[in-house]
Amino acid sequence: MIRKYSVLVSLAVLAVVMLVPFAIVTLNAVRSPADYSANGPLSLPDGLHLDGIVEFWNRVDFGGKLWNSLLISGSVAVLAVVLSVLNAYALGIGRVRGRTWILVVFLVANTLPQEALVYPLYYLSKEAGLYDTRLGVIIIFTVIQSAFGTYLLASVLGRFPHEILEAAALDGAGKWRVLWRVVVPVSRPTLSVLLIFFFIWTWNEFFLPLVFLISNENQTVPVALGVLQGDKMMDATMSSASALLGILPAVVFFLIFQRTLTRGVTVGAIK
Repeated sequence: MIRKYSVLVSLAVLAVVMLVPFAIVTLNAVRSPADYSANGPLSLPDGLHLDGIVEFWNRVDFGGKLWNSLLISGSVAVLAVVLSVLNAYALGIGRVRGRTWILVVFLVANTLPQEALVYPLYYLSKEAGLYDTRLGVIIIFTVIQSAFGTYLLASVLGRFPHEILEAAALDGAGKWRVLWRVVVPVSRPTLSVLLIFFFIWTWNEFFLPLVFLISNENQTVPVALGVLQGDKMMDATMSSASALLGILPAVVFFLIFQRTLTRGVTVGAIK
């Protein structure tokens, strides 16, 4: 009993520690610069002031940046999951020749730092006419994320029940039908977790979008926030507003799909 309550208390303390910075940023984002200067960052605001949020939104065209991040992250999440499923189906169930070495290549690809990929990707995107385009960034991150997804799903599908596959084959189902009617529905919890992770990982990416999206109309939310860091025209309340607007969409997305994520992890653990 004591151990149970000690764990609960530890988790509660950890939750408070994690939420305090977010609460401070939120309070400072809805206060006036005069109130911030007079009372400091840790006091309660004297009222609800949205001037900092509105000014930051208009200054950086945050609506456009938000759309760019949603488009890129959503497209990468869906495409990377589809590509991972196709690759893993061939490697995990199809048992192609050299499967182990191919998985080693995918594993090594996951360990490469983005700094090592910048120069070849830069010249390739220039030659293909995809530099400073959202399509180019979508293609790059789809390949990067699918490398991890392929490695993970190949291990999962390698333990897929062969009885189900044999029963589908006896019913006359071809490889494509087995994939979309049998493998994908059974693996849906794992695919849902990958989809959520791919979206959040791509949303938080900063380095590659900073290099490949130099036009203001193509920039994502993290790039817009990073470019404005140290801007002399931004006061403390506007900086807090920018931080709040930057993290809020990812938090909302996580809260919406929290049950899906929990269900996917639980089902994977049971399997």
